[in-house]
Amino acid sequence: MHGLVNRSIQRFVQDSYGPDVWSEICREAELGFDSFEAMLRYEPAQTEAVLAAACRRLSRRRDSLLEDLGTYMVSHPDLDPLRRLLRFGGDTFEEFLHSLDELHDRAKLALPELDFPQLELREYAPNSFSLLYRWGHPGFGTLVLGVVRAMADDYGALVVLQHSSSLTDSGDIDTISISLLDAQFSHGREFKLGAAE
Repeated sequence: MHGLVNRSIQRFVQDSYGPDVWSEICREAELGFDSFEAMLRYEPAQTEAVLAAACRRLSRRRDSLLEDLGTYMVSHPDLDPLRRLLRFGGDTFEEFLHSLDELHDRAKLALPELDFPQLELREYAPNSFSLLYRWGHPGFGTLVLGVVRAMADDYGALVVLQHSSSLTDSGDIDTISISLLDAQFSHGREFKLGAAE
């Protein structure tokens, strides 16, 4: 598992619940350390141990915790580079959705060693979509749900999202059903193409 994923989990727990809680989770997960390096790779079992320990310590379900992590990754001011990368997908939430098909390749250009999920958008009718998510590490679909929910808020769009997961011959496939009710429900967050001065 790429360190960026683990580092995001660490930052989310530390910012949301405090550094002492994070230290307790690391001890319970038997990591032998209490800080992940963003550019290193870790065994998937370490990530799973941290998530399991966090769910127990925080009395949270895994899917709920990961959804909040996805929201945090887009909305926290210190992680603005990810938000900016996603906002380059278009001026509207619908343009953003259509850009998700290319996100895997764009992420690979920036970080070739990153094992990034495959995303596929399907449009069934005007304002009705499904986002298919495939990754070699099962159980992370609700993280993407949190990212999409936060991006809808970022654009000021009113959406209804539903998540489902299924097992196929090619592995787990998560589906996020997206109903775009109002593309301009609110003003959304300000976004400028150029970097802030």
